[in-house]
Amino acid sequence: MTTTTHPAVATTQGWLSRAEAWLDARGKGAWIAAMVLGFIFFWPIGLALLAYMIWSKRMFNGSCKSRHHARNANFNSSGNLAFDAYKADTLRRLEEEQQAFEDFLQRLREAKDKSEFDQFMDDRAKSSKAAVDDTVTT
Repeated sequence: MTTTTHPAVATTQGWLSRAEAWLDARGKGAWIAAMVLGFIFFWPIGLALLAYMIWSKRMFNGSCKSRHHARNANFNSSGNLAFDAYKADTLRRLEEEQQAFEDFLQRLREAKDKSEFDQFMDDRAKSSKAAVDDTVTT
């Protein structure tokens, strides 16, 4: 079974998908500029673009990509061997400090959990002892 699309609908979909691809190729700034222009010329268009940007996650995806890009950029050579050695040493030291801090936080969580568990067991032992004492005295 084949489905046919009305020519006007196909043209609209083609135009919208071409516009979307054009804006995507130019980045988040192009989407924001289109949204602002939409608000200036006819506010429902700007509102529709804003809703689409939020719904399709175009509004928020740049921060994750730039963080990932910045992390990969740390391993590119600057051409200066002394600086590259310093950068590598600093990054290694920072990664070690981060790992040490994460290990500290894990030990802190474990100590807190143990303390809470020990308190629970003490309270349980006291309540068991009190229950036994109550049955003995009655």
